[in-house]
Amino acid sequence: MKNKMLHRFLFAGAISAVLLGFLSGCDNNTNNTTNETPSASSATAASAASEKVEWPAITSAVKKDPALEKKIDELMARMTLEEKIGQLVQPEIKQVTPEDIKKYHVGSVLNGGGTTPGNNKYAKLDDWVALADSLYHASVDKNDGRVGIPIMWGTDAVHGLGNVIGATLFPHNIGLGATHNPELIKQVGEVTAREIAATGLDWNFSPTVAVARDDRWGRAYEAYSEDPEIVRAYAGEMVEGLQGIGGSDEFLTERHVIATAKHFIGDGGTLNGVDRGATQGDEKHLRDIHGAGYFSALEAGVQVVMASFTSWQDTRMHGHKYLLTDVLKGQMGFDGLVVGDWSGHGFIPGCTALNCPESINAGLDIYMVPEPEWKELYNNLLEQAKTGVIPMARVDDAVRRILRVKMRAGLFDRGAPSTRELAGKENVLGAPEHRAVARQAVRESLVMLKNKNGLLPLARKQKVLVAGDGADNIGKQAGGWSISWQGTGNVNSDFPGATSIFAGISEVVTSAGGTASLSVDGSFGEKPDVAIVVFGEDPYAEMQGDVGNLAYKPRDASDLELLKKLRSQGIPVVSLFISGRPLWVNKELNASDAFVAIWQPGTEGAGIADVIFKNAAGDINHDMKGRLTFSWPKRPDQGPLNRGDENYDPLFPYGFGLSYADKDTLGDNLPEEGVQLAEALDVLEIFNRRPLDPWSLEIIGNQNDRITMTSNTIKASSLMIEAVDRNEQQDARRVVWNGSGSGQVALSTENRQDFINYLKSNSALVFDIKVDAAPTDVTYLRLGCGSYCASDIDFTARLKAFEGEGWQTVTVGLACFPQSGANFGVAQPPSEFFTQVLQPFSLVTSGSLDITFANIRVVKGAAEGEAGKCN
Repeated sequence: MKNKMLHRFLFAGAISAVLLGFLSGCDNNTNNTTNETPSASSATAASAASEKVEWPAITSAVKKDPALEKKIDELMARMTLEEKIGQLVQPEIKQVTPEDIKKYHVGSVLNGGGTTPGNNKYAKLDDWVALADSLYHASVDKNDGRVGIPIMWGTDAVHGLGNVIGATLFPHNIGLGATHNPELIKQVGEVTAREIAATGLDWNFSPTVAVARDDRWGRAYEAYSEDPEIVRAYAGEMVEGLQGIGGSDEFLTERHVIATAKHFIGDGGTLNGVDRGATQGDEKHLRDIHGAGYFSALEAGVQVVMASFTSWQDTRMHGHKYLLTDVLKGQMGFDGLVVGDWSGHGFIPGCTALNCPESINAGLDIYMVPEPEWKELYNNLLEQAKTGVIPMARVDDAVRRILRVKMRAGLFDRGAPSTRELAGKENVLGAPEHRAVARQAVRESLVMLKNKNGLLPLARKQKVLVAGDGADNIGKQAGGWSISWQGTGNVNSDFPGATSIFAGISEVVTSAGGTASLSVDGSFGEKPDVAIVVFGEDPYAEMQGDVGNLAYKPRDASDLELLKKLRSQGIPVVSLFISGRPLWVNKELNASDAFVAIWQPGTEGAGIADVIFKNAAGDINHDMKGRLTFSWPKRPDQGPLNRGDENYDPLFPYGFGLSYADKDTLGDNLPEEGVQLAEALDVLEIFNRRPLDPWSLEIIGNQNDRITMTSNTIKASSLMIEAVDRNEQQDARRVVWNGSGSGQVALSTENRQDFINYLKSNSALVFDIKVDAAPTDVTYLRLGCGSYCASDIDFTARLKAFEGEGWQTVTVGLACFPQSGANFGVAQPPSEFFTQVLQPFSLVTSGSLDITFANIRVVKGAAEGEAGKCN
């Protein structure tokens, strides 16, 4: 296999040289501290590294302005302590009113992923601007002697303005990384900023500058690369696109927004790729690998840095004084503000989301606190400042940084959001010139991994069959952070102006006189000349996207069978693979004639047809330009896998990607035997923060209304289910039965699963449950294998005993389930029942009941002892 490293503009080599030269000089840099930032190393610093590590003193493109600093002095002299504390608290728009803004002097708000004005997914642009206006007017109200400081509103626009219907969505960062085109990244930032400005918002929680070192991490697609060279090259460009050029007249104009480099620091380097976990490596590794994106972002003048949920050397980043204060604000000289992440301060030992002075004392400037009870945090901070638990010098430093960012962004001079240049302009959202940039990004991000006999590019005038569940599914091709937080629950009509992959193919083929037929399952009447199959990962975002290994859908072979079915009929097969990370797809590669990693391309699916088809003259229309910035695994257990590792042995190395001029020698004989994974053998996870493939959550009401859970809250006739927080954001599900008749919640799959080996291995169904209201009628724990095939255990007494007792872990041996369809009188031998499992976990009752569950799994050997007694 030939390692095709990208040499366009000698980009990779040049960036490597720049980065290595930059880092080699780090130890000679002196601290660039100011009198507002503590310069003495804390006790944490002494334990942070075994040897002294100097971080670079960054020269920002945005210089301190003495006149602006004087204005801040004058403003702070007029502020009460209550007004200062208000600047430190950032509630979520669902939990705050204009009256709250005035009463508590709130300095900023956010909308979480999927949160919209009025909680209306289809909120219009005018609704966003109107809400922004109402919050702004409340913040600048000077009645009762208030100073009246303009509020900031932040949003997660990580690949375009994902929360707003009709916005332009770009490929996620993993795809942008593959373009190797920094100038294009800057254009993406400019477009994103303009569309945010159309909503009246001021602030983007982007770019993510993580260096993803383990592809099992559910946010790997938010990283440009596994290697710091690309991340450093892109981070500054994205910041300049969002904010404008620091020090120029274009900096933070009304066509730009405040940018945020996140998540400081090491979010892409956790053990086993677990989100919010422990970052690995010593301080030099932290600096040289995970610091790269911050160096260029700070150079470009980024105004905000977001703290990470992660820990490093046993200290949570939201409370890491050495890294937040001594390193970021001290050695690197960052004079903007540090914002927290979704109650991340609550992870600090001894803290809660509503009481955590340790975080501001460590260097946090704004608490992101989406809890409904956020006012309690305000009151606690106020009291702690009065009593000296939080020094006034630290309060004043945080407020100064916040005001500095607001003044640099012109918020004191612009007036209400609705009066700004782009606010409310429908022609800005999804503008043709914006979509053109996104379409170019799609074209340049595609990485061709296989092209047997030069099948691609295809002639246009052919009979083309387009198959697979991603072919005409804009939600799937957009991925996470698209309309909803996890990117789930969307249909094509939720993306007006967007183009599905099939639509793009159909336009190209039919315009040339060919035919393009859509058939998700690959069926056809007339045999096609070629089949294009679009398949891959379903949308996911942080936490819920974590996986235990890199095998693609290890328990669901439907995509592979589709490829094999088509190929067995003598049809050439082109695979277009949607994913947020490299995955072990040896079987799918073998079953394909051509295989292209298309990542998560966003709303402009037509960019794919631009590349995989020839032009009207029969020549190459656009070449395959994408090159891997993540190494592709040879085995499903190859995590982590990064360029430069000892014994580096990928299937496709960093930098690989075929162009149309390259001869492909891959063949169809890649090893298909995956390494036996302990996780797959010993623990079958069914629900871990979300349903795991192939399972989905559904509720069935007493009117036989069956609804699959594709949004945060769904309701049927006799019950409802909602995503709630247990230990992490939306990691549990609450189910409430209203007592109006039979209702069922179930984890289900369409394809029967074989549990016989688990039964023979003395396995148990294990899950965590909390009962807030006991059942008023008999309630069954059900193991199901079809409409007339279920095994029920009376679970009523257990649930009543759990009421009000908090979280409980339940272990039920599989052998305890009666091996028959007892409630239908359909007897089955145990072996037949356990080879046909469709619902491994289900609760059924006709009464009222209020429970929350989490972490459902089948564990081998867990039915030993008490669990096996079936009591």
